[in-house]
Amino acid sequence: MTAPHRSPAADVEGRLIEAILAGQYAPGASLPAERELAQSLGVARPTLREALQRLAAQGWITIQQGRTTRVNDYWATGNPHMLAALAEHPERLPEAFVGWLLEARRALAPAYARAAVREGPAQVVACLAGAAELPSDDPWAFARFDWKLHRTLARLSGNPVYTWILNAYEDLYDRLAPRYFQQPVGRAFSRRFYERLLDAAMAQDAARAERVTRYAMAASLRLWQRLEPAARRPGGPDAQA
Repeated sequence: MTAPHRSPAADVEGRLIEAILAGQYAPGASLPAERELAQSLGVARPTLREALQRLAAQGWITIQQGRTTRVNDYWATGNPHMLAALAEHPERLPEAFVGWLLEARRALAPAYARAAVREGPAQVVACLAGAAELPSDDPWAFARFDWKLHRTLARLSGNPVYTWILNAYEDLYDRLAPRYFQQPVGRAFSRRFYERLLDAAMAQDAARAERVTRYAMAASLRLWQRLEPAARRPGGPDAQA
């Protein structure tokens, strides 16, 4: 598949994000003057200005009129748009990053699962019915199904904010979820979760759906923390992805 064409400003944005993540421009440091930076990147100053505005909107930098442009502590000042940018640079992510995502999901998923079963139990059942057809040895099939399930639960909850938050995770999820599902124990655990959530949805028991999801999200985080060293070893799941 041909990669989508990116505008010159988007290309500069990506190059600057890579430089920031690589430590070339560390948090708290100032970017070079506009003329110098444009020359070093080989772009026109209007293109650079557009890229800088995009970076400022995402929280990477702070533009100060009449003063140098400062690189932010992006872990403290970023917003969900930053997640899509990070997805393009997975090699720069901290080792703990997947755990952070799972912790965030642990906080959100029980609430939207409860609301989804309360508001649309039949639709939750219809979504979960597909879990029985998942091939036991296909990590990518599990990753795609898991994403579809959480998006469905968030949408059915009736609270669009859950969906907006998950939308920001999509690119990162596509890249990182197969690492979890490469391990057979991860796929087996998730299949049990889908079965238990299906039972709760069929009983229209929203409280049970919340409990099942809370347990599953906490257990999946613990499981990832146990599996992560294996996933990072040479020849481990990452080497096959």
